[in-house]
Amino acid sequence: MTRTRSHRFRAPGASGAAGLSVPRSLRLALLCMFMGLGLAMSPAWAAQPGALYVVTIAGSINPASADYLIGAIEAAEEKGASAILIELDTPGGLVSSTQDIIRAMLNATVPTIVFVTPRGATATSAGTFITLAANVAAMMPGTSIGAAHPVSLFGGGSSPQPTPTGKEGEEGAQAQKDVMGQKIENFLAAYVESIARQRNRNVEWAQDAVRNSVAVTAEEALELNVIDLVVDSRAELLAAVEGRVVNVDGDDVVMSVAGAEVVVVELTLLQAIFNFLSDPNVATILFAIGALGLYMEFQSPGLIVPGAIGVAAMILLGFALQILPFSWVGALFLLLGVGLLIAELFVTSFGLLFAAGITCFLIGGTMVFDRPEVSDLTVDFWQVLFPIAVSLSLFGALIAYSLGRTLFARQTAGVDEMIGLVGRCETTIEAQSADDPTPSTGKIFVRGEYWNCTAGEPIATGEPVEIVSIKGLTLRVRKALNSA
Repeated sequence: MTRTRSHRFRAPGASGAAGLSVPRSLRLALLCMFMGLGLAMSPAWAAQPGALYVVTIAGSINPASADYLIGAIEAAEEKGASAILIELDTPGGLVSSTQDIIRAMLNATVPTIVFVTPRGATATSAGTFITLAANVAAMMPGTSIGAAHPVSLFGGGSSPQPTPTGKEGEEGAQAQKDVMGQKIENFLAAYVESIARQRNRNVEWAQDAVRNSVAVTAEEALELNVIDLVVDSRAELLAAVEGRVVNVDGDDVVMSVAGAEVVVVELTLLQAIFNFLSDPNVATILFAIGALGLYMEFQSPGLIVPGAIGVAAMILLGFALQILPFSWVGALFLLLGVGLLIAELFVTSFGLLFAAGITCFLIGGTMVFDRPEVSDLTVDFWQVLFPIAVSLSLFGALIAYSLGRTLFARQTAGVDEMIGLVGRCETTIEAQSADDPTPSTGKIFVRGEYWNCTAGEPIATGEPVEIVSIKGLTLRVRKALNSA
């Protein structure tokens, strides 16, 4: 039977500091803390020689996933593993991280196996390069590979063009491609060609995947000599590669994985965190949360919670931007969009600032991670940008509605809020004389206070009166219809 063992990174033992008088409980707490940090940061492996190391990459290719895979390859080499199996499902990723992974795979001293799994998985873009670089490339039915052309939505790379025939057609196609896009395409085409030649795979198809963004199914890839095997499970894959001769570091090696101990390599805590942050969609959401939280804190100082959430989101965004390549132009558009949305709340623009803010936010969100020369990761428009724009719109509408209610609400502070209140007449107010236009005066008691008043009609002592206006410190009153 094949034994399976799961390993995480473990910290080596640490010695205590001599000469320090520290309480035993504090020493235990510090020891647990440093052991926890070591668990998250330091790799260590415990496996028998000849074990099969299994790595799973389900997501983008980024510095965290590259460090994870390269560390597993190094550990497999150190422990004398029989092979390392990479179970792959990726939409692509950073060019630099892909190069690091391929460099480690091509120079590995243990056989490397790439298995595109499960059904529905893809080895797109950077995944195509990694699959071609393996000693054994396998796919599960229902998976696909290819579409490795660098594409930019705003001119960073050229759109894939079918190869024209004839000199005039070639010149016309060349004229349509910008210089930067052509440089990127030529570099990646040469890079994938070198990988395909190294592993004796279909060079023409590999170049076509870069230049024309072609993609094929697992069965088609097998027919085109892009991969070696199409299998339904890991067990079937291991049985198929048993006894296969592969070239490892210049030497022919006979693969022997039958009955080998399976060591499942897992992401460390830090790798998992950075792998999560290495997603443009996550970075964009963090920006929106941070901006909203800080705005709420500045508008209502002392709430603490929105400000703390906003600061935490911005700190995580800072880490993400240290990993992901981004465009300053796109970032400025994002900031401008948020600024215009905030300005709409304080400036009467009849919706023009709001429309401009949403437009700038959507354009900036599309551009900010659009760097095809170094990455094919972008922000999903319909699943991330559009919902964020709608949420910001609803938030702005809620604030505008609240401000509108405040403007039209009855005043609740100051002298003017007394208009409409009902008090009690304390002195008789005589009828106004026809010869004297001066209003009759008197006193009323309202809201616990005595006020001078005038009236245009006679009012007896004790009658309820209603305040209709205020002039200086004198109230204008009339008989109240009711005493409510």
